[in-house]
Amino acid sequence: MTVITNIEDLRVLAQHRVPRMFYDYADSGSWTEGTYRANEADFQTIKLRQRVAVNMENRTTATTMIGQQVAMPVAIAPTGLTGMQHADGEILGALAAKKFGIPFTLSTMSICSIEDVSQGTGGHPFWFQLYWMRDRDFMGRLMDRAKAAGCPALVLTLDLQVLGQRHKDLKNGMTAPPKPTIANIINLMTKPRWCLGMAGTRRRGFGNLIGHAKGVSDMTSLSSWTKEQFDPKLDWNDVEWVKNRWGGKLIVKGIMDAEDARLAAQSGADALVVSNHGGRQLDGAPSSIEALPEIVAEVGSKIEVHMDGGIRSGQDVLKAVALGAKGTYIGRAFLYALGAMGEAGVTKALEIIHKELDITMAFCGHTDINTVDKNILLRKAW
Repeated sequence: MTVITNIEDLRVLAQHRVPRMFYDYADSGSWTEGTYRANEADFQTIKLRQRVAVNMENRTTATTMIGQQVAMPVAIAPTGLTGMQHADGEILGALAAKKFGIPFTLSTMSICSIEDVSQGTGGHPFWFQLYWMRDRDFMGRLMDRAKAAGCPALVLTLDLQVLGQRHKDLKNGMTAPPKPTIANIINLMTKPRWCLGMAGTRRRGFGNLIGHAKGVSDMTSLSSWTKEQFDPKLDWNDVEWVKNRWGGKLIVKGIMDAEDARLAAQSGADALVVSNHGGRQLDGAPSSIEALPEIVAEVGSKIEVHMDGGIRSGQDVLKAVALGAKGTYIGRAFLYALGAMGEAGVTKALEIIHKELDITMAFCGHTDINTVDKNILLRKAW
């Protein structure tokens, strides 16, 4: 039996259990994957100051993200096709987040629908992520469905006006619907646990889209609809439209530049996420953790700054907080855990990250996550 001690253990297990096309979909970046790798590697260049003879009793990692109480400054990021990493994956992820006391964010491109997740979690509130689309009527109906489910926050993704090229997806025939190539069929035959899980659920399509978007009745019709929907004309006036149409807490995701951060702060959004889409869009962009300090310096007093990209441990969370992030998001760490062990895997990942965060914070001389700042860092990374 494998002893799970860190996120890498979960990644290895997921790679063994999840069909290659779906594992590669999660574990890949665009073009050379340089930015994808930098997201994780750049955390390792930031060193911590160890302190001693400090009372380490009564530690707490509890804080808030956009006014919501959280057990630690971590949310589960919106990830597409989550339900193809593990049957009913979005429901299982939301359940684990609910029990741990952190936010779960459901992607527009999820397998389980808004209504599925709401029902599966007993109506527990979760955040919903929205893409800007040409069909504003459909966007409005998505927002209305999220409101009806009690979603307290909307995460608007700004960095998918055009789609980055991911070589692994092209080689694997990762389309909607996926291409049933001989190689893929042979690979599926080596994943009996996954196949059994998928055979036991009715949720195998894009639940938020099929039967809801105009002209989308099945996976085949979805493919042509999706290609037409990403809108390259998105601008800040559109963000204002979403803010007014939604009427609740708005988080804008995909900010990597100080000028864009200023515009985000002026847009009326409640928070921004420093994010390069996990290195899946502009290859050659800086890592998220490298971009974070300048953005915090520019707008940190005006808008709540969050970040995602490369977080694989509680130490990474602590470093991001030290550089000014009020919250962080885990995407791949969540998907590895889900693919490896379902809900139990996600719970295990959250426990690992929390323990690493708590112990590292103590070694750095702090007992409250809300007192952590750049002074815990040895290297000047700001």
